[in-house]
Amino acid sequence: MSLVQQDRERARKKGLIAGAATAGSVVLLAFGAPILGIVGLVGSAYLVKDWFTFRAKRGMRF
Repeated sequence: MSLVQQDRERARKKGLIAGAATAGSVVLLAFGAPILGIVGLVGSAYLVKDWFTFRAKRGMRF
């Protein structure tokens, strides 16, 4: 597997994890757990930033 393919796979995994964390946090907010939802959104923001910078550093399109 080439380095480009490895980077794409890592970016895909990072994106899926960030999306799942964000979705879980929104569900917590919607079903009445605001404190946990907000804490989850803070963590999700970090994961999205990590995914975004990973792709940007490697010149990947969005």
